[in-house]
Amino acid sequence: MRTLSGQVSIVTGASRGIGRAIALVLGESGSRVVLASRSEPELTTVREEIRKKGGDALVMVSDLTREDDLRKLVNGTLQEWGRIDYLINNAGWGKHAPVAKARLEDWDRTFQTNLRAPMILSQLVLPILIEQKAGAIVNISSISGKTGQAESSAYSASKFGLIGFSQSLFEEVREYGIKVATILPGYVDTPMIPPVRRLDRSKMIRPEDIAHTVLFILTSPASCCPVEITVRPQQTPYK
Repeated sequence: MRTLSGQVSIVTGASRGIGRAIALVLGESGSRVVLASRSEPELTTVREEIRKKGGDALVMVSDLTREDDLRKLVNGTLQEWGRIDYLINNAGWGKHAPVAKARLEDWDRTFQTNLRAPMILSQLVLPILIEQKAGAIVNISSISGKTGQAESSAYSASKFGLIGFSQSLFEEVREYGIKVATILPGYVDTPMIPPVRRLDRSKMIRPEDIAHTVLFILTSPASCCPVEITVRPQQTPYK
């Protein structure tokens, strides 16, 4: 198994939920972690948690819908630590609405956050990974990226698109030793899942489960790449 010691990881949406769990697990595993989201207070808390366990982290307040912020995220990482090894595109956003009543601005924000930002960030870090002939890009998609659901059209479309992007990117960079993988979680107990009476949150996937799936990908042997992993709750969370 590979070690993450001395490596640098960028994690988007790192302030809470799955992103926070990923950042903590990578920090505990020896990677220096760049924490990106719009919430500086929450990012600072995550940074301190990582430091208390002997790791190191950098807070980069970023609005992923802004191309300038994406460039600052990558450039700031290089200025601070001089390298990038792993990009974890975790940040996601969505708003439920039937197609006939959905607002275009909500569609735009969904695609900008869930698909456009991962594509741009991947493009920005690729020259670095190609030069190193090593590294990984892990995209957090969703079960909704395989099966559409009513009133979730833009979210599902963005997650479908992220899977397609990941598959294409893997074919482009596999010969450089770069891993490109997609994780498709089912229901994860995070603030993104609103309180719903018919769902039993105790039976949902834990954010740490997805974090350890990311770690599995990053530490997998150089001879293979787990290109797509679906993670579902062991027991149905439906009451």
